[in-house]
Amino acid sequence: MRFGLFGTGHWAAETHAAAIDAHPRARLAGVWGRNPAKAEELATRHGVPAFTEVDALLDACDAVAVALPPDVQADIAVRAATAGRHLLLDKPLALGLADADRVVDAAQASGVASVVFFTQRFHPNVTGFLASTAAAGGWQHARATMFASIYQPGNPYGDSQWRRDRGALWDIGPHALSLILPVLGRVTRVAAMDGPSGLVHLLLTHDGGATSSLSLTLDAPAEAVARDFVFFGENGTETVPPGDGSVLQAFGTALDQLLEEVDAGTRDHRCDVRFGREVVAVLDAAETARAQGRTVEL
Repeated sequence: MRFGLFGTGHWAAETHAAAIDAHPRARLAGVWGRNPAKAEELATRHGVPAFTEVDALLDACDAVAVALPPDVQADIAVRAATAGRHLLLDKPLALGLADADRVVDAAQASGVASVVFFTQRFHPNVTGFLASTAAAGGWQHARATMFASIYQPGNPYGDSQWRRDRGALWDIGPHALSLILPVLGRVTRVAAMDGPSGLVHLLLTHDGGATSSLSLTLDAPAEAVARDFVFFGENGTETVPPGDGSVLQAFGTALDQLLEEVDAGTRDHRCDVRFGREVVAVLDAAETARAQGRTVEL
């Protein structure tokens, strides 16, 4: 399958392009980026053309892999789906519910396959853990702590303007939600509060009455960087393991699963654009809760 790569940054180059190149059933058809010089550089590295027009690359591919800021991604995803191109997108799907709805509507109208790359959901050991934990049932609460530090010298994401503008809620919040929702179910209420150093805390109510709490930051002290996901319930506690493979392996699995959707003609992937939209709905509600100091119903 010919993939058009949209994006030229670190994530696009070191994950998307590298994994597509390594996959036996995928081929990089070309690169488009907002910076033509960087697009040319990345395309040359992989021996493919650089494109200056979005539609020209869409004409040259069967599917798109997008590694761009979420607001830019949403527009390209709509154009790609409308053109009948399958979608391999990044999280979050968009920076607002209206744009997420546009992507979902376009994908459903055209019937294209879609996968949103929530990284942890493509590690087999994490997938197995979530399936068995959800099947066990009886969970009353989940606690998620993600203290990241992207502003240290040399971090490839520290200069990302959308991350600086939107912070941890929109950057790593999707990762946290992608692990909690499969076990506790749909979110029905959201409360949120800010803390120091870009901290944001969420308190969520899920279908059936279970709750979850999330604490997120991109600007943690280096000594406080942490990742911790724990479920509490009738049978005790369960801790989500870290993924046991590399990011490249996880992206390769996402490619496998998109190709399986295309081959089978199915459109029910657990991390498709509809799930991406569900995550955006929670983030959007959290923004309202932060701004207005109230609980928001979904």
